[in-house]
Amino acid sequence: MTAMQDYTVRKSVSKVPQVTLLFWIVKIAATTLGETGGDAVSMSWLGETTSRADGTGYLIATGIFALVFAVAVAAQIRATRFRPPLYWFAIVASTTVGTTLADYVTRSLGIGYSGGSALLLALVVASLVVWKRTLGTVAVDSVSDTKSEAFYWLTIMCSQTLGTALGDWVADTAGLGYTGGMLIFGTLLAVTAVLYWRTTVSHTVLFWAAFILTRPLGAVLGDFLDKPLAKGGLELSRTNASLALLAFIVVCLVVFRSRAAQRRH
Repeated sequence: MTAMQDYTVRKSVSKVPQVTLLFWIVKIAATTLGETGGDAVSMSWLGETTSRADGTGYLIATGIFALVFAVAVAAQIRATRFRPPLYWFAIVASTTVGTTLADYVTRSLGIGYSGGSALLLALVVASLVVWKRTLGTVAVDSVSDTKSEAFYWLTIMCSQTLGTALGDWVADTAGLGYTGGMLIFGTLLAVTAVLYWRTTVSHTVLFWAAFILTRPLGAVLGDFLDKPLAKGGLELSRTNASLALLAFIVVCLVVFRSRAAQRRH
């Protein structure tokens, strides 16, 4: 009876969702929203000329989204149980600040997409290594206390920023375009799924690999939606595309219930 009670309590305090097909669908939609939403503020609202000229637009947008992200994560950590709207709000906030921060670092600071991607990848790896050494695991089902949540959201923040830079590098610097980028990252995600179901490769490693890959996929998908026709995009309104993606996420969360991850012994 004691063991059953302990299992029930530990399961109930999990603060992140179960990793299901719905999780990945919403995650990709959220990362795409982060790209279109971030660009809507830094380029459409604050002015693309200003953003690209001296980085002011990127910097202001980053400050705005960083504040929203900090508030969202603080609320998420203070919550006593898993709340889907709050969790996904924090995810969307991380993708928007990741978009504008990556644009500022790679474009305004002159580091470039390849340099920015390498730097941000190092930060993601460092976050996971320190997390692993501090708490003994980086498994998603272990995220249930303040310290593990802090590492979780730090890793997510770094991975979302990395995804923007990596997506831009593949689409622009490598010359593969937005459709080429979607094909590459979509294929890599498919390979990761096959490894998950057909091999004994660590599921924790594959989770974080997939989590990171969904961000550049969302980045190139977002660019494909709102970039000019001459550059290979559909030239849709950034604001309208963002609202449509937000509506899609809300519908998914309302129609399909998202449950907390179950902690394992």
